[in-house]
Order: sequence, then structure tokens, then C-alpha cells
Amino acid sequence: MRAVSRVVRLHGVRVLVVEDDPNLRGAVDRRLRAEGLAVDAVSDMPEARVQLSAADYDCLILDRMVPSGDTISLLVELREQGRGTPVLFLTARDAVSDRVAGFEAGGDDYLVKPFSMAELVARVRSLCRRSGEVRPSVLRVADLEVDSARREVRRDGVLIPLRQREFAVLERMAIGAGRVVTRTELIQHCWDELTDPMSNVVDVHMASLRRKIGGPPLIKTIRGAGYLMESDVESENGAPT
Repeated sequence: MRAVSRVVRLHGVRVLVVEDDPNLRGAVDRRLRAEGLAVDAVSDMPEARVQLSAADYDCLILDRMVPSGDTISLLVELREQGRGTPVLFLTARDAVSDRVAGFEAGGDDYLVKPFSMAELVARVRSLCRRSGEVRPSVLRVADLEVDSARREVRRDGVLIPLRQREFAVLERMAIGAGRVVTRTELIQHCWDELTDPMSNVVDVHMASLRRKIGGPPLIKTIRGAGYLMESDVESENGAPT
């Protein structure tokens, strides 16, 4: 049974960054990836529209001024389409009137350049909490506990160190416990569009997770479909856990 505390997921989220400065775009991309988020980063609004037509995002990070104009126009388009994805504006324009314009267009947060990467990460996490479905902070599958708030995993009370991406994959499996989670879903939530869906990246991470969380096995491979995490497994002595 899963815990009842109401804290949303923080991993397994996808963020779109629209920033025309290649150095800043690369720095934001790397930092968010290091935090375990899937990131798509583009330099202008036409590229952003292509991404938005192909994927769902938990948060958008928009530089106000890009080569094709003010990204407020992109936000207005999204809100007119009924898309409520949280938006964080990045800008060097710090006048009160500029911030008000961003909020009135439907923006959710505003960060003035230069900014701290730690603050950016904190703000993105806060926005992703708003966009995600409310879930318990601790997901429990048999004797496995996945603590999204603390980013910790325990089995039978023993702490299991995981890398950021491994945690994201395991959390996605725990969220989908009892149903088949496809490779495509894992790639969409835990990686990004640059990941080749035909690569073995999911298999490699799944093998590592199985080894680290030990037995009895919790994750089954469903040939041709994906992976299944079962909540009812047998313990090593044969009794249900």
C-alpha cells in the first residue's frame, strides 16, 4: 500500500528550455539533467513549437527575448490552446512592468539574469510540483520504498544508493506499479528526444536497478511490451510480501 502524504513527484519530469544564448542554454541543460530531469533545449520559438507539438512538458523555461521576438507571444498561444503548463521566464529585463506583462500573459514565475543555478533548480522543482499529478511522497511496492521528497530508496529498511537516472527510472516504475510501463514511456519521462528509442539505455539501467534492489525480483520484462513492477511478490521463503 502507498503512503498517503501529498507530495508530488519530482523526478521523471520533462522540461523545455527556450534560450538563444548557447552558453546559458548549455549550462541550464546540463544542470537540470544533473538533477535527473529530462530536458529539451532549443534557441527560438519555431523550434519550441515543433517540440511542443511532439511532447508534453511539466515546465517551460522561456527566455523573454529570442531571435523571433518576445516569448510572451508563445505563451499566449499556449494559453489560448488551453495548455496550462507552468512557465518560468528568464530575462535581463527587470522592470516591474516587464514582470507584470509576463504574469498577465499567463506566466507562473520570473527569474532575472544573472541568476543562481541553485535557485533556478528550486523554482523549476516548485513549478513541476504544480504541474504533476499529486502523488504520495513515499511510494511503496512490496518491501521497496521510493521516497521522492528525499530521493532515497530503501528495501526492507536498507538504504540503496542510486544514481539520478536510476532513481528516475525506478520512481517511474513505482508510479506505474501493477501495469506495464513501456520503454517509450521511460525514455519520454527519464531521458529526452536525443535518446535513440532503439538503444539499450533502458535495458542497461534496468539491469543495474535489478542488481541493486536485489531479490526477490520486483520488475519483470514483458517481451514486446515493456516492464512490469508487481506489488505482490513472494519472499525468498515463499511467503507473500
